[in-house]
Amino acid sequence: MEDSNLVKFFYERVHKVFLVKKEEVSAVLFSFFYNFCLLSSYYILRPFRDEMGITSGVNNLQWLFTATFFSMLLIVPIYGFTIKKLGRRKFIPYIYYFFILNIFLFYILFKFRIEVKILAMVFFVWLSVFNLFVVSVFWSLLADVFSTEQAKRLFGIITAGGSAGAITGPAITAFLTQSIGAANLLLLSGLLLLLASVFAQLLIKWSSFNKNYSVNDVEAINYGNIFSGITEILKSSYLLKISLLIILYTAVSTFLYFEQAHIVEKEISDSSVRTSLFGFIDLATNILAISSQFFITSRVIKKYGLALLLAVIPFLVMFGFAGLSLQTILPVVIITQVIHRAGNFSFQRPGREILFTTVSYNAKYKAKNFIDTVVYRGGDALTGWLFTILLTLQLSLSAIAFIAVPIAFLWMITGYKLGLSQLVYQKINN
Repeated sequence: MEDSNLVKFFYERVHKVFLVKKEEVSAVLFSFFYNFCLLSSYYILRPFRDEMGITSGVNNLQWLFTATFFSMLLIVPIYGFTIKKLGRRKFIPYIYYFFILNIFLFYILFKFRIEVKILAMVFFVWLSVFNLFVVSVFWSLLADVFSTEQAKRLFGIITAGGSAGAITGPAITAFLTQSIGAANLLLLSGLLLLLASVFAQLLIKWSSFNKNYSVNDVEAINYGNIFSGITEILKSSYLLKISLLIILYTAVSTFLYFEQAHIVEKEISDSSVRTSLFGFIDLATNILAISSQFFITSRVIKKYGLALLLAVIPFLVMFGFAGLSLQTILPVVIITQVIHRAGNFSFQRPGREILFTTVSYNAKYKAKNFIDTVVYRGGDALTGWLFTILLTLQLSLSAIAFIAVPIAFLWMITGYKLGLSQLVYQKINN
């Protein structure tokens, strides 16, 4: 009797604190640890990918960005077609097994150092595809399992699992790379991905016993023909401005990434030290981003509005590039990179998502899909080639950083004006 009262008290406290109902506890725990293992696995690999960009040769980075762009164009429609044919629930276990096998093959090839330079290029592109699949699969499954009402209550807790994974993954890479070797971290990443697949199947099994939960097919629309959003963009000045915002953001991001790669290659010769450094950069970025998401983002939006939210990070990055134009040294590029990436996660990305809340249904899913894939990755590739051309013209890293200052300024102005436009559209819709 006392045990049953204790259990009842436990569920009551859980519901009061976390808004989780008794019948949802298992599903929330499965989703929490699924997200934790998934992002831990990815963030163990991400610093390794940055090192592979240097291993393959910093002068080849533009080719890697271009290959990533065309890989996305090829794979996204195949992904959408496969989901429609098999259904997400049948598709999910297979996609995780496929990537676990990929990681194991990479481990063997890196361990025996087979064609390292070519392998580094393949791994760089592969991880971008890996990230696209595993993240979208996770959220599409959750959209299937939970209703809209549940999502509003539960996704905050589930996201916290991902946040913990986003800190744990790079911390593992930062602290263990030099002692156990980067290649061995691939096995740990594969193990975490295997655990993620176990939690995914437990979640699917749980949902099969709870038939009263609706299935959301929005993701199938979102991953259809990625070029179907062009017409939506061309007939809307608002969507064209969002596209410009993304192009300017990717231009600044790519300039900064290339600057970082060249400076790190010049100042650090040891591969394991570079990988650890990239792990520490990811760790600092994610801690700052998660802290901002909890304590700053919503307050900035509420007090100062969306326009300032979208303008503040470009403003800070502009000064970062100004600093790089004076001193192209490692501390300056690291600080600028952490501010830029953490600001993207905590300010820019939420701000960009808010911009789409005032557009039509077709624009929300068709145009957004085109912008997030073609415009985003295409902007990366084009800027990569622009950076290479500037180097070919014998411009120094300092001079290129100076060129990035007005680009960051245009990014800031575009974001600010879009934030004001969103407010106008919102009033019209209301």
